[in-house]
Formats: sequence, C-alpha cells, structure tokens
Amino acid sequence: MISDCNEPIIYLVCLISLFQKKTKYSATRRLLLKQKLLKKAGVLLVQEQSNKVTERESTLNERVPPLKLSGLSVQELQELCKELHRKCDTVDEARYDIEAKVLKNEKELVDLNAKINELKGGKRPNLKRVKKSADAMLGALTEAKLSSKSDFKSNLKTVKKDKKEEEKVDPGDWRKNVESMSGMEGRKKLFNS
Repeated sequence: MISDCNEPIIYLVCLISLFQKKTKYSATRRLLLKQKLLKKAGVLLVQEQSNKVTERESTLNERVPPLKLSGLSVQELQELCKELHRKCDTVDEARYDIEAKVLKNEKELVDLNAKINELKGGKRPNLKRVKKSADAMLGALTEAKLSSKSDFKSNLKTVKKDKKEEEKVDPGDWRKNVESMSGMEGRKKLFNS
C-alpha cells in the first residue's frame, strides 16, 4: 500500500493513516516515528520542487531555442523578427482560446453548483439550541396534542343550507325515476311538462 504512493504528500498521508489506527506502540515511539515521517516528507517535497524546476527549464529549452544573433545581416534579422512576431501571435491566439474555454468551464461549474444547492434545498440556517426542562417539554407535547384536536374542530367551516335547497323534493329511488322516464311514457311526461 505504501509502495504505491509516489508523491510525497500522498506518501505522508498513507503513513499517517497507518499510525492513526490503534497500534501497540508507546507514545514516545509514535512521536519519534512521526518526526521521522515529517523529515522524510520535507526531503521529498524539496526533491519534488527541484524536479519541477529542472523539468520546466528543459521544456523551455526544448520549445524555445536560444537566439543566435551574431553574424546575421539586417535582412536576416528582419526576417527573424517577423518570424518571432508570427509565433507570438499564434501563442496569443492559443492563450485566448484556452482562457475562453476556462471561463466557460468555470461558469458551467458555478451553474451546476447552483443547481446542486437548489436540489438539496438551498442553505439551511443554523438552528439555535433551546434549553428546556423535561417537564416543560412534556407539557408542551401534551398541550400540542390537545390543542391540535380542538383547533381542528374549531377550524371547520359551518355550512348553512339555503331555503331553496330544503324545499326541493327528494326524487326518491333513482331506479324508479329511470324506469318511469324510459320508453314512450317518459317522452310524453317530458312533453307535457
């Protein structure tokens, strides 16, 4: 597991995670091991930084060769300047394109984070802790149960029937009404009324 860690920071994290588990080492032994780990990590960080510097120098030397200006005529110097200007323009165009892509990606990330927060329900305010005694909590619970029943009944609307609705005659059994209105007899009744 530790041999898989190539970078110094990951190596340090791997080693510390091993020692965070319950071990049979004494406190002084653990302190000594932790100091050794920190020293090793410091050495590895310095090596990594020096490697980055040398790598950067080698890539710069590879991409931008040193200029040889000695022994060139005025015409050749002008051509060299024009060529350098063309290279600068292409590099600026590439830099502009990359910046545009980065800005677009950052905007997209902000939008996606906003959508995630919206789906989670946004920011929740920090709730303040309220101290109540056990008696007060029980009293609040019983009052809430009793008041919820009485509130439900009191919130019901009363319905007043109009006189017109009371005067309407109950048609009776709907089956009899359907049977009496079927056929020619029902049509006669509708015609007569």
